[in-house]
Amino acid sequence: MPFGDRKSERVRLEHKRSVNLMGVDGTWRRSCLLLDVSSTGARLDVDGTLEVLQAKEFFLLLSWTGLAFRRCELIRVDGSEVGVRFIEVKKKAPGRPVAAT
Repeated sequence: MPFGDRKSERVRLEHKRSVNLMGVDGTWRRSCLLLDVSSTGARLDVDGTLEVLQAKEFFLLLSWTGLAFRRCELIRVDGSEVGVRFIEVKKKAPGRPVAAT
C-alpha cells in the first residue's frame, strides 16, 4: 500500500505521543512514538528491534495502564517506521433469553 493511499484522513501530531506495542499474548512490548493517526490506522516510529512484529497482529497501547488500546495488523515497514491498520473486533450478537420451563 503506497504511503499516500489512505481510506481515511490522517491527523499528524505536532507533539509526538509515546505509546507501546504489545503482543496479543502479552509476551513482548515495544516503546514507540505515534506520528500520525486516523480512524483506520496509524504510523509509528518503533524503538528497538522489529522482529517481534512478524506476528503481524498486536495491540497498540495508548495509555500507560493499557485501558485504552486498539488491536492492529502490520501493513508496512520502512526502517524504524511502521504503518498499522486497526482491526475491528466484531461483537457477539446478544443471545436470546432462555425461556423458563
